[in-house]
Amino acid sequence: MSDLRSLRSLWEKISDESTVGILLFAHGSPVEDANRGVHELAAKIEAAGPFRYVRAAFLDGGQPDLLAGVMQAAAAGLDRLVIIPYFLTVGLHLRRDLPTLVAAAKERHPNFDIVVGQSLEGHPLMPSLVLGRAQEALQGEGASN
Repeated sequence: MSDLRSLRSLWEKISDESTVGILLFAHGSPVEDANRGVHELAAKIEAAGPFRYVRAAFLDGGQPDLLAGVMQAAAAGLDRLVIIPYFLTVGLHLRRDLPTLVAAAKERHPNFDIVVGQSLEGHPLMPSLVLGRAQEALQGEGASN
């Protein structure tokens, strides 16, 4: 119950800060359907609220790239941007590439507050998500049967 109260308190605080946005940072793919899925997730997050600006950006193979995504967020009138790495593990891209890209973005937009959240690795809901997918597969709802 206290987690729910904490979440509500955070929600109320964030909703007062309409100049805060989220940028989902994914690897990207030459397969446009894969990139479209990240854009659709961003739209669902935005629709759920309280953030009025949630977009996707990609490391490679998708548009926009991270620097363009930051530029678009700044142009939208945001004061602060939270970059959420949409990666399952903290690998080379998050250890090397993301910090380099964020540093370049901060250099280009010194008055724009950019913060980076954690990847999906270690999230407490991950085991239940995997178990849910396994159950779907066993019930014949998997990607390939």
